[in-house]
Amino acid sequence: MPECKIKRNMDKCNCSYGSCSRKGICCDCLQYHLGSGQFPACLFPDDVEKMYDRSIENFIKTYKSRGAWW
Repeated sequence: MPECKIKRNMDKCNCSYGSCSRKGICCDCLQYHLGSGQFPACLFPDDVEKMYDRSIENFIKTYKSRGAWW
């Protein structure tokens, strides 16, 4: 059953890091990024995510300047 959720997650995942082993596995992705003081790609607009600055500070700055985009 989990495979079907991974496929559904992949349809919405905007992570542009090509060799990410956590792509589509949201619980692993969240755990990894939060443990590194970051947020995952899905919380950033595509143009910001592609800069690979997933810091919490960058999220706040982007949210303040653009509002919610999801």
